[in-house]
Amino acid sequence: MPCVLASPYDAPMTIVDTPATVIGGPALPQERRLVTPIPGPESRKRMERKSQAVAAGVGATVPVFAAAAGGGVLVDVDGNSLIDFGSGIAVTGVGNSAPRVVEAVTAQLAKFTHTCFTVAPYDSYVDVAEALNRLTPGDHAKRSALFNSGAEAVENAVKIARHYTGKQAVVAFDHAYHGRTNLTMGLTAKNQPYKNGFGPFAPEIYRAPLSYPLRDGGLSGAEAAKRAISMIEKQIGASNLAALIIEPIQGEGGFIVPADGFLPALADWAAANGVVFIVDEVQTGFARTGTMFASEQFGIVPDLIVTAKGIAGGLPLSAVTGRAEIMDAPQLGGLGGTYGGNPLACVAALATIETYETENLAERAREIGEILFEKLGALRDADPRVAEVRGRGAMVAIELVDPETGEPDAALTSAVAAAVHAAGVVLLTCGTYGNVIRFLPPLSIPDHLLVEGLDVVAEALANA
Repeated sequence: MPCVLASPYDAPMTIVDTPATVIGGPALPQERRLVTPIPGPESRKRMERKSQAVAAGVGATVPVFAAAAGGGVLVDVDGNSLIDFGSGIAVTGVGNSAPRVVEAVTAQLAKFTHTCFTVAPYDSYVDVAEALNRLTPGDHAKRSALFNSGAEAVENAVKIARHYTGKQAVVAFDHAYHGRTNLTMGLTAKNQPYKNGFGPFAPEIYRAPLSYPLRDGGLSGAEAAKRAISMIEKQIGASNLAALIIEPIQGEGGFIVPADGFLPALADWAAANGVVFIVDEVQTGFARTGTMFASEQFGIVPDLIVTAKGIAGGLPLSAVTGRAEIMDAPQLGGLGGTYGGNPLACVAALATIETYETENLAERAREIGEILFEKLGALRDADPRVAEVRGRGAMVAIELVDPETGEPDAALTSAVAAAVHAAGVVLLTCGTYGNVIRFLPPLSIPDHLLVEGLDVVAEALANA
């Protein structure tokens, strides 16, 4: 029978039931369905209201207003059902409004919504810390601290490393993205739109070259690491360096997968020189790449690991987890914050982690990756504008270039994305040069939607 979903402004829409995914949230039909052009009239009205009420710097990738989402679809206020290849930027890995998450948060709402953990603690914060200590790489003694966003967690990881080492300098890498706060903007490499006009930034931040196989001229991972380490030693000096921070697979920078051996060589050098090795798994964490954390695939054990995004099924939560002696270095009261580890977010995280484990979503990410690489690999073989298909699990990207010069083609990338949005697929771009299309479907997406969405992308590229 039909189910009626009311929009936030009482514009009802009728959606005919079809089989829904077993993991994702509301029992929405798992289909791409366009009943109006994208954007439809109701979304256009909302966008006009947005322009009058919300700061202009807050953008919108797809010009629709969401009314419901679950499984592999996002339904807008006009009744269009779009295939979701974004997962809220890798947040809703377990699906939107996943049943365990909804149940857990609903139950917690009836108990209490906030006490501030640093005022009156509660079990769920400790439960999340224990789960992270168990799940993250390495069998050493660990501690965790909870925060609200990936940027906040990155900033606290740097604070902890500086306090532990008594040193100040921090090295990030080319193409990195670590957030939008003042310190994390300094760590982030890309100027536009993340840094332009917002300086000056926090001091003692330095940048080293990354392993970028497509553009490295054939450097091996070991050679790329030697290049980076040489620069660090010559320009900064290990005796001044508190931490290296790196994404195992870069996110906003273009889903760059470093060559084999690059990350282990950096980790070994850091360990030998008393430098804290921080791994930012905000986008790669929680089954996204086919293992619970991408670090596992590269054979590295971080001193500190930063998590967020996929941790709590859409609720704001982040964490720093790491070696007990490092995490325990700051003085009592040196870590915390009013909302960090909010009880609603904590129970959501516990339900989300249970879903990842009981539904074996790491394996599901690998299955999604096989489909992505098969379909996108065929695109690469047929179209010289696709320079590379790269990624791991359900975190995959294509880099688009001018086939004559090999130079990044941002205009083509934008045109493809716009056509895909108009055809009813939520798709994200990224990359320092603006020429990378990334695929981050929820792990609850059914195969038929995944294949259909990829066909839409292929058609848009062919017509661009």
